[in-house]
Amino acid sequence: MSIKSLIINPGSTSTKIGVFEDETLLFDETLRHPTEEIAKYASIIDQKDFRKEIIVNFLASKGVALDSFDVIVGRGGLLKPIPGGTYAVSDALLADLKTGVQGQHASNLGGILAREIGDQIGVPSFIVDPVVVDELTEVARISGMPELPRRSIFHALNQKAVARRYAKEQGVNYEDLNLIVIHMGGGVSVGAHRKGQVVDVNNILDGEGAFSPERAGTVPVGDLIKLCFSGKYTQKELYKKICGNGGYNGYLNTNDARVVEQMANEGDKLAQVVLDAFYYQLAKDAGAMAAVLKGKVDQIILTGGIAYSKLTAQQLTDYLGWIAPITIYPGEDELLALAQGALRVLKGEEKAKEY
Repeated sequence: MSIKSLIINPGSTSTKIGVFEDETLLFDETLRHPTEEIAKYASIIDQKDFRKEIIVNFLASKGVALDSFDVIVGRGGLLKPIPGGTYAVSDALLADLKTGVQGQHASNLGGILAREIGDQIGVPSFIVDPVVVDELTEVARISGMPELPRRSIFHALNQKAVARRYAKEQGVNYEDLNLIVIHMGGGVSVGAHRKGQVVDVNNILDGEGAFSPERAGTVPVGDLIKLCFSGKYTQKELYKKICGNGGYNGYLNTNDARVVEQMANEGDKLAQVVLDAFYYQLAKDAGAMAAVLKGKVDQIILTGGIAYSKLTAQQLTDYLGWIAPITIYPGEDELLALAQGALRVLKGEEKAKEY
């Protein structure tokens, strides 16, 4: 008997939903919320009823009854650091999503909405591999400054999903493989997956690793400190330079990797240097992860929106092909990844984890 799931993935100005039967997508939709509408609410949690009404009304317009679902799955938010997996939306998890223990973000609403709708129709609710998945080894947490331990914040949902996809296609268990996964989108993350755990990865949020279309990545720390005390910028302005206006945005005033590639093709020398530096820094990060795995790498996986670029695939293959073969899964199918997380639990392939 097939399992019908409703998937909820809230963003800052939209809510993506998907309806699945097992792994088959019946339909999906991006429900957009005008900025002026969102601005009416003082906090993220205040948007709950507004977003729920839009979801329910849209499903009704498609002739889908709420009580036809077997499970509701939401995107995980900024919770406490937790191991990867599928989590039931328990009272404790729900409370931390509402208070925003690591910050307020629209993704926090995913689990909140899933729990409310699930309780309403009497079915389980889950979240899957939120960005705070933390499986770092003890040594990976050491930064060199006791007050600043390294943190794990990355594209856990997609990294884990493509790693499992590769394992399934090879007829092996994810837990038996050593993989390097490179996610390339508005932010980039490079993870070392050792036997089913991401034992090292760059913190994509606060500035670590390669720069990306929107983020600065690792920058010279001493010079950054001087900039902080120069009086030229507020704390908010400097943080925006690191996360939002860094990388491609900082050098070229665009966060569109396709535009940067086109600029380079048309002879823009700065665009060419920035593009080359992007591949160079990604390759350095991947090489570091190969060292973490002691050279025993079964496969390197390229994913995220930028993985659609043939130039990107070629450049990174030139840099990294000597380490391991390369597989490309372009884009990030988050709705399917969330559905698959719930299915693994409901079909008895793994147990739901407790928060």
